Amino acid sequence: MRAMILSAPRQPLRLVELPMPKPNFGQVLIRVHACAICRTDLHIVDGELTHPKLPLVLGHQIVGTIEAIADGVDKFSVGQRVGVPWLGHTCDRCRYCLSGRENLCDYAEFTGYNLDGGYAEYTVADHRFCFPLDPSYPDLQAAPLLCGGLIGYRAYSMTGDAQTLGFYGFGSSAHILIQLACHQKRQVFAFTRSGDVQGQEFARQLGAVWAGDSDVLPPEPLDAAIIFAPVGKLVPTALRAVAKGGVVVCAGIHMSEIPAFPYEILWEERVLRSVANLTRQDGEEFLALAPQIPIHTEINAFPLTQANEALDALRSGKIEGSAVLVVD
Repeated sequence: MRAMILSAPRQPLRLVELPMPKPNFGQVLIRVHACAICRTDLHIVDGELTHPKLPLVLGHQIVGTIEAIADGVDKFSVGQRVGVPWLGHTCDRCRYCLSGRENLCDYAEFTGYNLDGGYAEYTVADHRFCFPLDPSYPDLQAAPLLCGGLIGYRAYSMTGDAQTLGFYGFGSSAHILIQLACHQKRQVFAFTRSGDVQGQEFARQLGAVWAGDSDVLPPEPLDAAIIFAPVGKLVPTALRAVAKGGVVVCAGIHMSEIPAFPYEILWEERVLRSVANLTRQDGEEFLALAPQIPIHTEINAFPLTQANEALDALRSGKIEGSAVLVVD
């Protein structure tokens, strides 16, 4: 099979021929149709996440069809379409798994990081961490739901009943979650890179009541803010933007250094928290909710062989919505 592999950090991916993977106990073999590109993929390529399996097939927003099933699989059949997310395996025994916090599992493995992912024609996955997909979503539109959607949904859930929400960084996750917020009659204030007029207009088209540069205060205090951009200096900025008792959620797996900030902007019971990974419950809830709204994903499609170009476009802020590799 063809695959784009990462051999070393800060190096371009290489197109290679690899042996077809074989599913072990509890796994399914998946023919990949599409794989969305995530900012986490950039953090891996750029060496900011420091312990990937190498060589590595990136990609953790996979949509494909099951081609073969190993022993121990009890809920899927050959020919069924599934999605594969970032969380690829947990131990089911540690204190986090036993308390419903499998996203924090001490022995978790992650698709496209510890496990080979979807920048390839085939992949294998633990069937327990695969999700059936609603038939109303074509392959390319379904792929961004599997991380931008799922982990974005977990971050969104951390904002409670906030009615005014700030989204810092208006990329794949934000363009999905704003649709959920508008469906729930909440107001979204969108913050983009300085001078990103196109991105701000995109946010307004999706329902943002205000859009502006990330270094300015919104026209009114926010109940909560989600920081999707991996930029540590946005933490004190967002704390200054939220009202008393407000929540700031850091949604990324990696963030640049957070600068020191005065206690007064955290005081008055403001909350600063992070989100790590996702749980299967997050996936089940969000993938059932998405077609009811329905959430529409804006797609920038690239062939598998142009994975490096797609990563560069994401890095430079040229992607509006989500970048997706067309594999099959």
